[in-house]
Amino acid sequence: MKSLEILSTLPKWAKARPRQIVDSPAFAMPCRLGEDSATLRLGAVEPADTLDLSILFGDEPHTLRLARSPRFAELDKVWDSRADVPEPVLLALVEKDCGAFFQLLENAVRRQLRLSGLAAADSGSPALAAQVADIIFSLTRSDTVLSAFGNIRNLDLSDPSLRSEPLQAEVEYAAFALPASDVAALAPGDALLLPEIGAVAPRLVADGRFVVDAAGVAPFSDDGRCRVVAADPVSVTLGELFDAADGKVPDRSGVPAGGGLRLLQGGQTIAQGRLDRLADQPAFIVEAT
Repeated sequence: MKSLEILSTLPKWAKARPRQIVDSPAFAMPCRLGEDSATLRLGAVEPADTLDLSILFGDEPHTLRLARSPRFAELDKVWDSRADVPEPVLLALVEKDCGAFFQLLENAVRRQLRLSGLAAADSGSPALAAQVADIIFSLTRSDTVLSAFGNIRNLDLSDPSLRSEPLQAEVEYAAFALPASDVAALAPGDALLLPEIGAVAPRLVADGRFVVDAAGVAPFSDDGRCRVVAADPVSVTLGELFDAADGKVPDRSGVPAGGGLRLLQGGQTIAQGRLDRLADQPAFIVEAT
């Protein structure tokens, strides 16, 4: 599995609404500003001094507030006296300077953008404050904008807010078939040899959804076999799963002598015990069923 597949499998993100994605600190929308690659990020502090524009995405009116930017060279020249510039002239300067930026917004929202005039100083509509390259702006927080921006692919998977999300995991040391009659007969004092311990690296079963081993990350499927796991679950981060998908598997190999173990089948604990040695072989010693 790739990192984005892992994220998309988790219910929190698989069911996330566009506004939840947009409001995530990890939101970082790839885009192009002219010939350059850029990233649109939200959460910029909206400046008080803005040029307020009325625009249309298709037929829907929106308000776009632009902060002063050296990228808009002609506007920059008249910025301090723009109140004295006739609206048609000011809009012509906007069209001249902001073409690449408008194209970026048009591509991001996936609707044709048209400039319709200057906007009132305060429309009262909720806005998204954003920045791309050296352009700081705000845009009406409409369903159209949220739906276009709020795609899970627009989350930065390297962002600490995502990577630090914890997941509960089982450390699995062995998996094997055991006849139903043997399962039913298990009793305290019984021993199950575990030659895998020390010979095969344990794997992690994270969130009941993912298997993490030397091969990377794969979907977990319970095949009905008995599984020997550490008695206590461990916590792994989403970042560790992303790293494992890239071949950097977290090390959970240590099992101290006498360490607690559980025997699972079908997701249920059928025996509890400890790790010991029998005839010089690692063994699961049943203590309770």
